[in-house]
Amino acid sequence: MADPEQSQAVMEDPAKAEAVRQEMADVFSYLLRLATVLDVDLEQALKDKVDLNTTRYPVDRAYGTAAKYTDLDR
Repeated sequence: MADPEQSQAVMEDPAKAEAVRQEMADVFSYLLRLATVLDVDLEQALKDKVDLNTTRYPVDRAYGTAAKYTDLDR
């Protein structure tokens, strides 16, 4: 996984930035189509996931770590 500096470096190269933009558009287009076919309200799904993650990853235990919620110190 790239860190923020590496990600920014990619975006400073116009050709790489365009390739990333195009790939993101492909993924987004597929996601929208899949949501339509499966009748998923993406806005509500996102809200539900954010709510779930606030319980799974409380800031005091999850900040600064990439550990899965099942591996966080309890």
